[in-house]
Amino acid sequence: MKPEFRLTPSTGNREDDVVFVAASLLFVPGSRPDRFAKARAGGAGLTVIDLEDAVAADDKDSARAAALAEVEKKPQGWAIRINPVRTAAGVRDLAALLDAETLPATLLVPMVEEAGDLAVIAGALGERCPALIPLIETPRGLRHALAIASHDKVAAVMFGGGDFSGELGVELAWEPLLTARQQLVLACAEARKPAIDVPFVKLEDDAGLVEEAARARAIGFVAKAAIHPAQLAAIHAAFLPSTAEVAEAREALAAYEAGGGRAIRFRGRMLEAPFIIRYRALLARHEELGNA
Repeated sequence: MKPEFRLTPSTGNREDDVVFVAASLLFVPGSRPDRFAKARAGGAGLTVIDLEDAVAADDKDSARAAALAEVEKKPQGWAIRINPVRTAAGVRDLAALLDAETLPATLLVPMVEEAGDLAVIAGALGERCPALIPLIETPRGLRHALAIASHDKVAAVMFGGGDFSGELGVELAWEPLLTARQQLVLACAEARKPAIDVPFVKLEDDAGLVEEAARARAIGFVAKAAIHPAQLAAIHAAFLPSTAEVAEAREALAAYEAGGGRAIRFRGRMLEAPFIIRYRALLARHEELGNA
């Protein structure tokens, strides 16, 4: 089943927050409206029309117009990645959003370095402001990740590994960026917001994608972005709860409840409250993604 994107009340302390419920994002260049339909049909949880990195400077205006025209047809399920709000292109994006009759359900905001960047967007759009997914792409942004993730319009936070690797002068690979990934996941966990991993850019390395997606989930990411529809199957296999995981979670919860909520022996190990929290979260995600 396709893992549809939607916004739901948070299960954290702030019940009026919204959270990201999807296993994948797929980017499509805003300068290629001929690819919009194919991208939308690719099966991603959220399809993102990109006005930033994928669009040349001379094409920004036409890409922006094409993106908003597409969103006008069907806003749900679409997101737009605008340009950084501290740039001229970002200011023009925000002005166009102010004038637009229909806004996308979600905005991705690149190069966010402090919560004030999000306050500019939320303040300008007011009650019409969509859910925001900031991208942490610099060491300064990572240092302020908790404040950024805690903004009440933030649905999730994405790790912008490409720019981050450039900032560090390292390869866009797992080991050089592991510490940054872990720090971002910790900040998101404290803010009770999901973390989304950077796309895997080696399009012909299927094994590498499978390995990186599994590693990302293992350290706490809940989704991974893609730059080609062919990557989605591997991402969903890694991030969607498997049949075996769901069955184990249900069995564990039943055993724990039958034991009166006390620590019990389960499948050769002790089953205590912290493990029950994880099992309940896995089942909740399974149900949220429409796979119950």
